[in-house]
Amino acid sequence: MKPAPTTAVRPAAILAIILASYFMILLDNSVIFTALPSLQADLRLSTGELSWVQDAYTLVFGGLLLLGARAGDLLGRRRVFVFGLVVFSLASLLIGLAPAGWWAIAGRAVQGIGAAIVAPASLSLLTASFPEGRERTRAVALYGATAGIGASLGLVIGGALAHWISWRAGFFVNVPIGAAMIALAPRFLPETGRASGRFDVFGALSATLGVGALVYGIIHVAEGGWNSPVTLTAVSAGVVLLVNFVLIERKAAQPIMPPRLFASRRRTGAYVARFLYLGAMIAFFFFTTQFLQEVLGFDPLQAGLGFLPMTAVNFAVAMAVPRLAGRLPASIPLLAGILLTLAGMFWLSLAGVGSSYLTGVALPMILIGAGQGLAFAPLASFGIIGAPASDAGAASGLVNTFHQVGMCLGLGVAVAAAATVPATGTAAVHLAAQVSAALTTGSILLLLALAVAAGLILPADLASRRTPKPTAAPTSRQPAVVR
Repeated sequence: MKPAPTTAVRPAAILAIILASYFMILLDNSVIFTALPSLQADLRLSTGELSWVQDAYTLVFGGLLLLGARAGDLLGRRRVFVFGLVVFSLASLLIGLAPAGWWAIAGRAVQGIGAAIVAPASLSLLTASFPEGRERTRAVALYGATAGIGASLGLVIGGALAHWISWRAGFFVNVPIGAAMIALAPRFLPETGRASGRFDVFGALSATLGVGALVYGIIHVAEGGWNSPVTLTAVSAGVVLLVNFVLIERKAAQPIMPPRLFASRRRTGAYVARFLYLGAMIAFFFFTTQFLQEVLGFDPLQAGLGFLPMTAVNFAVAMAVPRLAGRLPASIPLLAGILLTLAGMFWLSLAGVGSSYLTGVALPMILIGAGQGLAFAPLASFGIIGAPASDAGAASGLVNTFHQVGMCLGLGVAVAAAATVPATGTAAVHLAAQVSAALTTGSILLLLALAVAAGLILPADLASRRTPKPTAAPTSRQPAVVR
């Protein structure tokens, strides 16, 4: 690996740039939800086209994350990070200017490319910039909190901008933020060296096309059912491509998803639990905002503000997680977080046309917010724990890959579940029943996530704490400069 130029270390600036950039890309996962009715009316989109405004972003984002992580390892993470910000910011501008639906969908796909570069680079830069111990624990906790808060706050910001200005404003706001981060990153972020190697292009294509085909097939269930030739062809192609991806990775000299990363029970458990957890959360965001607007009669601004109970509790709990790190095994807050989210999701699934906002939505949201605040940081930290430096980018990429792919597949499964509800009664009654079916499906995903965390992460975490750590001679503390 070629040495990289050093940069004066300013931990606060490094953390601020990384978190602001990560927040920006996660914001666009959810900023669109409360603006969907306005966007649909403005661009005259069908229901299927509207779903692809979200899926085009998450599919490309999730499918190219591993390749984006590999690019950081080979080309230098700061360099790749800045390039990703440029792509993301320009795509945001183009979406805001979209004259038609196809333009917006294509722009979202390009935006997903930028996000797939920025997300793994941000986590690997954070890992490289903060040494093992209290500093990294705090930084990773804030990174995990940003994941939950970005998703929650995006609904508030998206609703407010759609109500007061336009749905386009939710994308225009990324442009000045991205420009500021592009200007500040070279000044404050340390560069990493370039590793020798090559890109696993065939692996990346198999992963992206496989996930895309699988999600398309699951979403098509809502229109054609499981016996539809389109559904069967898409799902079968997705499975074949993903199996091929695994075979490619086992034989590749420099895979984008090194199989050795799954040797750790904690890392494997974190990836699978994150996949299931985010699958449930995307169903919550997508359907709850429709419930607030179409059943309870909220406008976009009110719907966005309706998520504030969750956002506020999420932030408060996430800020307390670092203080728990030294007192409890990290798996305990994780299990508690998933359990609280499950309780809130199940409670919310019982809401109907006669429910009040306070008891039917706000109180369950408090439980979901507390659960998110507890769960996201451990899910991030367990996903990278113990990974060798050479695999830092790949481990970071897998954390975000399982995050995004979980959202893609989770939304597809939730939409398919909602489609099984027969169209009876008024439109509001029908939608309420669909929301209930989707959130019940989300509750099942959370139950599976809880089982994975209890079966894989908890035993390995407790075992690692019982293993005595070798003592080392005291050394003077040096700032973390990546070379």
